[in-house]
Amino acid sequence: MSIDFSFSEKTIGFIVEGVLDKKAIFQLQSQVLEKLETYDRINFYVEDNNIKKFTLAALFIAVLFPLRYSSKFDKIAVVTNRKWIQWLAAIDDYLTKGEIRYFTVANRLDAVTWIAKKATL
Repeated sequence: MSIDFSFSEKTIGFIVEGVLDKKAIFQLQSQVLEKLETYDRINFYVEDNNIKKFTLAALFIAVLFPLRYSSKFDKIAVVTNRKWIQWLAAIDDYLTKGEIRYFTVANRLDAVTWIAKKATL
């Protein structure tokens, strides 16, 4: 289950809790793709709110999705206390064009501030 919200027109966020399975990942992806119908590039915030169960299929899809749409993300904020999730996201960091930053749950306000801040040219 996830709670979705927007920081701005080009930023979409999710707080994920409960079970992260294939169905949940497809719901998240659907909402991201819907946002991409309106905007060429977006920011993405995702927070792990004590996810109780992960399925292997969901993790596989979650790692591949940002790679497939790597040119569509400006910033990605991953908020979690789980190191292994940060390690998986680090794979995407090397292969995506956008900037990915990792934050602990205690530092979620830093994540919100960072992702909401406009890029300076």
